[in-house]
Amino acid sequence: MSLLVEIESLGMGPRPLLLNTKLSIASGEVLTVMGESGCGKSTLLSAIAGLSILHLRFMGRVTLNDRPLDALPTSARRIGLLFQDDLLFPHMSVRENLLFAVPPGTKRARAESADAALAELGFEAMAHRSPLTLSGGQRARVSLMRTLLAEPHAVLLDEPFSKLDASLREHFRHWVFERIRARALPALLVTHDAADAYDATRIWRWPDLPAMNPLDSQPS
Repeated sequence: MSLLVEIESLGMGPRPLLLNTKLSIASGEVLTVMGESGCGKSTLLSAIAGLSILHLRFMGRVTLNDRPLDALPTSARRIGLLFQDDLLFPHMSVRENLLFAVPPGTKRARAESADAALAELGFEAMAHRSPLTLSGGQRARVSLMRTLLAEPHAVLLDEPFSKLDASLREHFRHWVFERIRARALPALLVTHDAADAYDATRIWRWPDLPAMNPLDSQPS
């Protein structure tokens, strides 16, 4: 699987944020886009996902596994989104949140998928708890697992580690990247924190520096 984003112009209203840029992400690769807050990183993810946002202007092409996505609605693009907030449904249990993402199928098959996800998380004992009773790190794990249960063909990560305590961030980042790579998904992470990019395959610094090995970009 691969994700290709070819940008002629990206902006909010008449002001361009990015021009003449191409991002190519291979199967199992995590490309990190580094940039200051407000530079347009989240706007880039919105354009790739096809989200309807007021004043968003995107000229270019998004291709996933050689399949053009530009004419497709967000729901048909097979792109998973993980945000700063976990966005779990508070009126549903942990298991129900996971089950919500499982694609259509028999009741038994869908239940088995949700239960397998709980087992992978090690959250079997939390299945019927409200997500409001979980810690921030636990909610973040459930949120990622729900995203993966929808069987996306690519994943977009919008600073998903930024609200976690420092002690949890590194562990959760490893956990996220391991699961993305195990499923051979192309992933695009946007962040302003260099620590979040340490495990990434490549780093691209907004707006015009070339991609590089993350180990080469760490401060001495």
